[in-house]
Amino acid sequence: MENLDIAKFGGTSVGNFDAMTSSYKVVVGNKNSRIVVISACSGVTNLLVELASGKCSDSKINEIIEKLRDIHEQIIIHLENQHELRNYIEGHLKEIKEQTLLANKGTNDQLTDSIVSHGELMSSYLFVALFKHYGTDAQWFDVRSVMRTDSKFSCAKPICEEIKVLAHDKLLPLINDKTIIITQGFIGSNTLGETTTLGRGGSDYTAALLGEALGVATISIWTDVAGVFTTDPRVVKTAKPIPELTYIEAAEMANFGAKVLHPSTMIPAVRQEIPIFVGSSKEPEKGGTWVRPVTKSEPNFRALALRKNQTLIVLSSPVMVGATGFLANVFSVFAKYNHSIDLVSTSEISIAVTIDAGTTTSGKAEISENMLNELRQFCHVKVETGLPLIAIIGNRMSENSGVITKAFDAINKFSVRMICYGASRHNLCFLLKDGDTTEALNELHKQLLED
Repeated sequence: MENLDIAKFGGTSVGNFDAMTSSYKVVVGNKNSRIVVISACSGVTNLLVELASGKCSDSKINEIIEKLRDIHEQIIIHLENQHELRNYIEGHLKEIKEQTLLANKGTNDQLTDSIVSHGELMSSYLFVALFKHYGTDAQWFDVRSVMRTDSKFSCAKPICEEIKVLAHDKLLPLINDKTIIITQGFIGSNTLGETTTLGRGGSDYTAALLGEALGVATISIWTDVAGVFTTDPRVVKTAKPIPELTYIEAAEMANFGAKVLHPSTMIPAVRQEIPIFVGSSKEPEKGGTWVRPVTKSEPNFRALALRKNQTLIVLSSPVMVGATGFLANVFSVFAKYNHSIDLVSTSEISIAVTIDAGTTTSGKAEISENMLNELRQFCHVKVETGLPLIAIIGNRMSENSGVITKAFDAINKFSVRMICYGASRHNLCFLLKDGDTTEALNELHKQLLED
């Protein structure tokens, strides 16, 4: 099909029957939307992560299972074939409970992925039933049959070449102008058929990967806000919608904590130059944000992003002075334990790095004590956790005098733990001391983004 669109709906867009109905109307309102990728119903993934933690008592397990049952039951009561739908959900709940009991004996990332994957499998099945309820033909598709990944459970990497082959073989033949294909975001499988996940928020990434594999014309990301805002409108009431962003700006925003897009979503879209639309499934008439290779304007300050729960590791050693190979030794240790370094700042005798704790499915940093001990063999190690990071996103910051000064003036009354600037013309990052970041975010927005 020409002009094929993949529509992705987040958890709040499929959180209950009314939300699903709004999302249904969005899909049928665009004749080019033939593939739908959805998340678990709102709140479900968090409940499943709690069960996977291995720390739930029997009473807590039963309480969470009942919550999961009720969330899906509130959708089922509006649909036909309720007996069959309840049996499907009960089958998953039974398996979830069995896996949770295994987690209590000893949890791991593979078991966590298996447990949390039930959320998308249940929501997508009910979404198909809702389409049929409204008289629209829809077909359920298990994305794990095409979303091939490696075996790094909780944050698996897609194998794009295999995804393309599998998507053309199994998914493309199903696409037509009469049937909507409904599938799951977030989950995949390795070559052994074991369930993996792409990390929290990975449903956007799923849509982009499928879009790249199938060569679609557009990717639509539907959420609970009308596009991308200059910052989180729940924190800063004066935040404004942004009509268009470049790929680079959107990637920077996503990477530094903007919740509207998954950080990896840009990568497949950029490779194929696929425009991405971000809008509200509840208020599609309000429009949204287009993400494209280039935009009409490129302001010095475009947006602010907040990323919480950062871990700062400061490594100090006098032997750094004039020495060669110290940084190589440090980075090789991080690579050995599969930790991705985010920000880096150096001085004569120390190096400070940050690690994001929010990218895995469990949302835990899980810094290896063995890694820290190995680092301690050649330097002093200090670890600080739970720190907030504010990133200023913009363009050509280093090319215009006074731009950075304005940013520093706006942050001057707040305690800054680390500053990172220079590697990119598109961001300036402040790692703050722990505490409420609301005031800092509002002040920066007022000084940099409000007329």
